Amino acid sequence: MSIHLILGGARSGKSGYAEEIALDSGLPVIYLATALVLDEEFRIRVTHHQTRRPTHWQTIENPFHLGLTLSNLDRLNQLIIVDCLTLWLAQCICPECEIPKDVSWLSEKSSFLETLPKLKSKVILVSNEVGMGIVPLGEISRYFQDEQGRLNQAVASIAETVSFIAAGLPIKLKG
Repeated sequence: MSIHLILGGARSGKSGYAEEIALDSGLPVIYLATALVLDEEFRIRVTHHQTRRPTHWQTIENPFHLGLTLSNLDRLNQLIIVDCLTLWLAQCICPECEIPKDVSWLSEKSSFLETLPKLKSKVILVSNEVGMGIVPLGEISRYFQDEQGRLNQAVASIAETVSFIAAGLPIKLKG
């Protein structure tokens, strides 16, 4: 098992750092994108991410069932980037998102956390650190912030390596 959690704020350079590590690994890469594209502005953001990835990387777009998807993709001698845990969580709890009937946040999180330590693939997980600012107004926003913090802590306890990215610079927190 080789799990690397990369944390940071929005536009901190998390995804770029994950991609650098993947390129340097020399392994075949699967890029597991968790985003649902719901508007044109976000489509532009996603396109920016897509255009900087090497064309030989396999990209899979899957916003739900992350644990099951990782299990199905798992094999030795490959690297999987999951970008990102923050969007995955948001989509699982967002009242306006089209959440499949068989998806609940607690079951998604449980399945994912049970799957991680069993994986043979090297895995890089990208996630936002959202708890460094003010406590947000609104119940759903506070629930999101709390769940993101809990998820990051749970993943960090499993991961061998944890990095924090600030202004494009990695700071090693674990490993």
